Amino acid sequence: MFLTPEMHQIVHCIIGCENPIDVAAFRAGITNSVMIQLPRFSSLMVRNSHGREHWRKTQVDVNRHVIVVEDPVSDARDGDEVNDEEAVNDYVADLSVSSPLSPEKPLWEAHLLRAHNCIVFRIHHALGDGISLMSTLLECCRRANEPDQRPSISSVDTSSNPSSNRVNKRRELWKVVVGMLMGLVFIVEFVLRALWVKDKRTAISGGAGVELWPRKLATAKFRLDDMKAVKKAVVDATINDVLFGIISFGLSRYLDLRSPKALQDGAQTTGLAMVNLRKQPGLQELSDMMKGDSGIRWGNKFGMLLLPVYYHHGGADPLQYVKRAKQMIDLKKHSLEAHFSYNIGSLAMSCFGPKVASLLNYRIVCNTTFLISNVIGPKEEISIFGHPVKYLRVNNTSLPHVKLLKLALIFHLNVLAIGARKPSISFVGSAKGKQNLFKTDIHG
Repeated sequence: MFLTPEMHQIVHCIIGCENPIDVAAFRAGITNSVMIQLPRFSSLMVRNSHGREHWRKTQVDVNRHVIVVEDPVSDARDGDEVNDEEAVNDYVADLSVSSPLSPEKPLWEAHLLRAHNCIVFRIHHALGDGISLMSTLLECCRRANEPDQRPSISSVDTSSNPSSNRVNKRRELWKVVVGMLMGLVFIVEFVLRALWVKDKRTAISGGAGVELWPRKLATAKFRLDDMKAVKKAVVDATINDVLFGIISFGLSRYLDLRSPKALQDGAQTTGLAMVNLRKQPGLQELSDMMKGDSGIRWGNKFGMLLLPVYYHHGGADPLQYVKRAKQMIDLKKHSLEAHFSYNIGSLAMSCFGPKVASLLNYRIVCNTTFLISNVIGPKEEISIFGHPVKYLRVNNTSLPHVKLLKLALIFHLNVLAIGARKPSISFVGSAKGKQNLFKTDIHG
């Protein structure tokens, strides 16, 4: 499905290194890594005589996949020094629309930006989802303080406050019943979205063809300790509730800046959230994922949730966004919406082929406004092929959204990194647009 023109997706993993990159050591590390031993990392996608696609094993030439860029990828402006983060963001944004992966080799590359001490992995989404790819990446890494040990594979603690454990069984049962009833409503809404229902046009609306526009990538960072402090201010809240509250508040501020008189208070925009459907949450042991009957298999196994965001003039009380996010997400957790979307996609793929399944997903994306996908990163400092890692960010190529939020939940250095990708021609005064989208103060 991800190989069709409508849903052609490449995942970009940006790794900043503390020290200059040793090209020879990196190539040797890749050559000897478990990554290129995996079937999809060492196979070509080909079509047989009947037009059906399948993977065909091939010999991997590491030199064709490792691309070395010696010079800075962005020139200094007005006599200022080049900002590494902005330069790398511009480079990745340009790759998103100008440089597809060649089908003549396995669908992955590693760009070494030596002037910026940065590694950019480009991996086609057909090879796997975020959980699969991040688990593979961590298999290639080692702990910074214990070079012989792999990073820990564990789930993020997004649990609510301890008081939630004392909720009585009757209340929990009521939540399940309400969640299942609301699940039916959510499923109907999901079907309508796939057919014709779409968000009202706003300053952040996209649509068919937007994925071909030039891109601009901006990033912001939030300390996890600050998010935990906000979580304590809302009864039974989780980190995910706080996270979506931040996004809701940021988008509302941005719309207030761009079109303060064009929207009615309470106007809805809708996002798509990607949900891991494996039995075990979080990152997985790679050896377990390669077992076809393990229930946490390798590949793409995720569903979609519709997440409404409501505009409020002037921003209102920031904590109200977190409370609304918690109320809505609690209902979504107990619904079957994510499993329904996955099974509908699988049925369409089995019965009608990847083109129909891709068109179905493309219509859902066109009829919503933004996408959220969070990926769990390492919780300790790591190194990759002998290079200590300074930061880690994840993003992907464009969908028909003006705003594409790709969230990487990173425990390395206790930081949450949020990246927003949007058409460069729509970004109002780049620095000002980023400030209003990301500047959020919800300590109460």
